[in-house]
Amino acid sequence: MTETVEPRDRRLLRRQMLADDVYEAIKTMLMDHVVRPGARISIDGLAREFQVSSTPVREALARLESEGLADKEPLKGYRATPLLSLEEFEDLYRFRLLLEPWAARRAAELIDDEGRERLSAELSTAVEPTSVDYAGYKSLTAHDNRFHSLIAGLSGSEQVRLAFQRTHCHLHIFRLHFDRDIGPEVLVEHRQIVEAITSGTPTTAEAAMTQHIENSMSVRLRHIYD
Repeated sequence: MTETVEPRDRRLLRRQMLADDVYEAIKTMLMDHVVRPGARISIDGLAREFQVSSTPVREALARLESEGLADKEPLKGYRATPLLSLEEFEDLYRFRLLLEPWAARRAAELIDDEGRERLSAELSTAVEPTSVDYAGYKSLTAHDNRFHSLIAGLSGSEQVRLAFQRTHCHLHIFRLHFDRDIGPEVLVEHRQIVEAITSGTPTTAEAAMTQHIENSMSVRLRHIYD
């Protein structure tokens, strides 16, 4: 029997779809620097561009503020957040090096069949980027977030998982710089981490995660500040 969608439910569904579309459109503009870091964001201008009311634009910007991609200034409106400074970049990676290798080690100590299945399923979603714009690496960005969040969760500490989630590091990192050559490297390292965790070798898992984060920091991104 097909479930009937009432008119009010359909209106809510259309409104949610519209809000999600506007959110994704603005997020893409921020990630691709169409709206430059630090630039003012015009709610009325975006509403005209997307041919929508200001409401879904405001809702989208509130979501993007929670992800650290937009800043709300009292009585002034929104701006795109600046890119990470060198100090912020180094702080983020110091935090990751404290948190994530421990989480990988702990996940390897606690891993069970369900955990192995979840890691395998997440790896199967990984897709190499098709271009250097956000549309091309959006899937990898989402996988990167889910992958690291999953390992943090498998450590058995909800606080560790939440601490990682609050950084939204995947968005800030990919917004800094992206090159198509990065994608295959990232996925190879993800597979090495999964192999170590699923085989239940804590020391190897910790080392693999440490190397992955250090590669991201020193090999793939640090040079942009030179």
